[in-house]
Amino acid sequence: MKLLDSILHSLDLADTRLMSLVESLDEDQLRVPYEPGINPPVWEVGHAAFFYEYFLLRHLRGSEPLMPGYDAVWDSFEIPHRERWEPGVAPDKATTMAYYRRVLDESRDLLLSGDGRSDEALYLGQYVVAHQCMHLESLTWSRQTLGYPAPPWSDWTAPSSNGVAATGGDAAFPGGPFLIGVPHPESGETAVNFSFDNEQPAFVKELAPFSISKTLVTQGEFLAFVEDGGYIRSGFWSTGGTYWRRKFPRPHPAYWEKREGLWTVRRFDRIAPLDPIAPVLHVSYWEAEAYCRWAGRRLPSEYEWEAAARSHDARKFPWGETMPSDSSALAALADLDTRHLGLAPVSGYPAGSTPEGCLQMIGTCWEWTTDQYLPYAGFRVDMYAYMSTLQFGTHKTTRGGSFASSSSLVRGTYRQAYHPDRCDAFTGFRTCEVEG
Repeated sequence: MKLLDSILHSLDLADTRLMSLVESLDEDQLRVPYEPGINPPVWEVGHAAFFYEYFLLRHLRGSEPLMPGYDAVWDSFEIPHRERWEPGVAPDKATTMAYYRRVLDESRDLLLSGDGRSDEALYLGQYVVAHQCMHLESLTWSRQTLGYPAPPWSDWTAPSSNGVAATGGDAAFPGGPFLIGVPHPESGETAVNFSFDNEQPAFVKELAPFSISKTLVTQGEFLAFVEDGGYIRSGFWSTGGTYWRRKFPRPHPAYWEKREGLWTVRRFDRIAPLDPIAPVLHVSYWEAEAYCRWAGRRLPSEYEWEAAARSHDARKFPWGETMPSDSSALAALADLDTRHLGLAPVSGYPAGSTPEGCLQMIGTCWEWTTDQYLPYAGFRVDMYAYMSTLQFGTHKTTRGGSFASSSSLVRGTYRQAYHPDRCDAFTGFRTCEVEG
């Protein structure tokens, strides 16, 4: 698929899914209560449109604002988070949707015009679509937070593991030099080799030998930690984890509940029995860290994670160099695009494994690593100064994407910042052997 065709295809999918996420909610559901980890859905629509308008239409055409006076409302770094809920701050749904529709239509027209064939336009096209895809994920986890139904296109029927064992032990890496990140693109290659500033520039990292689990930690494995008093035994919790427990004094992960002696897990608006071979989701960094101490394991560094996901040949994806555009082909490799909701066993998607046998390193859940989210040496800020910089130093690095991540967005080098306290997003983890 040619690059422009690919951008337009991703734009159309993002557009369709954003509309579905918003239009499938009634007026009461759209009036969401304040939560620190989510945004009002209608504001999300206006914010996505503003990004297209500001960075694509205005940048390339030099045009005036389509909604004068509202830049400070739609720009997430101009309006305080709490004020997005204030009555009268953002326009009503009808006005916002009309603004969004106009911006998306003009963005398509621009990309299809002669102005849309330049390297700059193709780069900006990928940038603004990727940004919208990020907000598809945040709209999806807001449904989980609020107990709303899953996105309408999701499939609750989880794929089987095809007979693969529930856990597969460790993949051993002998250590040595591994390529990390994406090179700064050469002049004229920014569109073809698109990546975000936090992935650049590439460098060679010398790693000691390590062994990393082939599968994500399961609900059953985490349940053993819970039932062994893991949440109340202070020896498993770091200083940061101890402060987190004081803020969130519960003895099990978010959305777990014991009913009539049986453990259940809430996924969106459904409550189902805990599945011992499905991955544990919605755990904070501190919970993952405490589990590792209990299990005599550790979390991987982000460099170990990337080395395992990309193998020794620094491939783009665990399975190779390309992400299928065909949804049925992709469904055999990974849980992405909010397709299977992270319901498959951790041994699922064997066709998407690395050469060393690591499974689900793309999709399913964002995986915690030990590293603070920091810039690489030689970092150059991107066109949008706040895409990465505001999280540097205060957040942890997660890797791999989740089931709600868009397939056009994730790759083995992609880095996502989450505050270590957070468990509302689709976060999970895998572990490493403790050396010595």
